Amino acid sequence: MTTLFWIIAASFVGGALSVLAAALFAYNARAGWVPMLISFAIGALLGAAFLNVLPEAVVASGDATATMTTVLAGILGFFILEKLVLWRHCHIESCEGHEPHFGDHSDHDHGRSGLMILIGDTFHNFVDGVLIAAAFMNDPRLGLVTALAIIAHEIPQEVGDFLILLHSGYTKARALLFNLLSSLATLVGGVLAWFALSAVETAVPTLLALAAANMIYVAVADLIPGLHKRPELGATVQQVLLIGAGITAIVLTHHLVEGFGLS
Repeated sequence: MTTLFWIIAASFVGGALSVLAAALFAYNARAGWVPMLISFAIGALLGAAFLNVLPEAVVASGDATATMTTVLAGILGFFILEKLVLWRHCHIESCEGHEPHFGDHSDHDHGRSGLMILIGDTFHNFVDGVLIAAAFMNDPRLGLVTALAIIAHEIPQEVGDFLILLHSGYTKARALLFNLLSSLATLVGGVLAWFALSAVETAVPTLLALAAANMIYVAVADLIPGLHKRPELGATVQQVLLIGAGITAIVLTHHLVEGFGLS
């Protein structure tokens, strides 16, 4: 089989498996758990951004200042994009000028955080495809190992993404569909890298930095403010523990992958 075939197969299967594994967990979560598990999603996003994606971006660029500048620009860009989404909502639907209470069953943010997370996830998936292609073009065995490592790293983050989509008002079916569509960016990245690896690789540091900016922005601007609507001590302790669990899931997955020699 050709290298291109393996790149396509690994990119498609790798992206889809990550999403399906995450969806399997989220599908079994009861509706009442979602607001609670958003804390886990915050931890997973921040853990992935600061412990995985940003370090990779700095190494890939070789210039920490340039990477952080891109992250700052990305955060500002996502702020502007979210403002445009809000503006559209306020002009097309009724705009009440306040956020719904985080604990309500009808609580959602009219798709804002869901849209933001899908954009960032698409950047990240594209980069994963480039990495898979580069590994296969070097050595097919290295390509398979890289694909396995990406699947392992992505599952905790995809669980968080899926939960954020549910919190944002998506049905479980739509959340799965949009996550699967976003995962196709892995395939696009892999195929483009096959035809123009050197050109695509130059964009990897910027794409990684933008993906990190998206994760940080969604966690800090969209999700954490909702946690402050439950200021009581018991809720705060629960939130802190679940955020820590999300970060721990990212750290443990990273060490597990390294321990099996998959990274």
